[in-house]
Amino acid sequence: MNRFAIGSAEAGGPALLVIAGPCVVESAGQCLEVAARLRDLCAARRLPYVFKASYRKANRSSGRSFAGLGRDEALGVLARVRRETGVPVLTDVHETGEVAAAAEVADALQIPAFLCRQTALLEAAARSGRAVNVKKGQFLAPADMRHAVEKLRAAGGERILLTERGTSFGYGDLVVDMRGLVLMRELGWPVVFDATHSLQRPGG
Repeated sequence: MNRFAIGSAEAGGPALLVIAGPCVVESAGQCLEVAARLRDLCAARRLPYVFKASYRKANRSSGRSFAGLGRDEALGVLARVRRETGVPVLTDVHETGEVAAAAEVADALQIPAFLCRQTALLEAAARSGRAVNVKKGQFLAPADMRHAVEKLRAAGGERILLTERGTSFGYGDLVVDMRGLVLMRELGWPVVFDATHSLQRPGG
């Protein structure tokens, strides 16, 4: 199993890596409060912690849903979180043109599940030099994530996380097969379990 650092947090080590925070950056106050609180809770339990918040959500179900504060303001908030709380930061990127700006403030870049096969995006994230967390698409078998790993490695990616995001069965049923965690771990990289969306039910 590959072990590496994301800022001050170790991935792939014996301690559970916690990646947590608001879904999207809504305000500096909220992000700073959440980051500081989770930092302290994790430190008390000797768990490595990475703050996560998307600076922009490009995949909202409704076009009327809140998608972010705007690139510069939201990335500025993430930079403050990193600077003022001392914790590493992770944020999503959805297009190759977003990678450079996000990589200036984030310790890790996250590839959303629906984009896990986008070759150019994976390559750009890998070339940024940041750690890259790839969420498994709900349409993929766990073992198929090897293709994402191969693309990242070919583009120079040396710090890779894989996230189990569940699998769609029928309409509206998202199910997590825990064997997927083992299968993806066999690819040699740390695996993250996305608990946020793991217990969804139809209409829930």
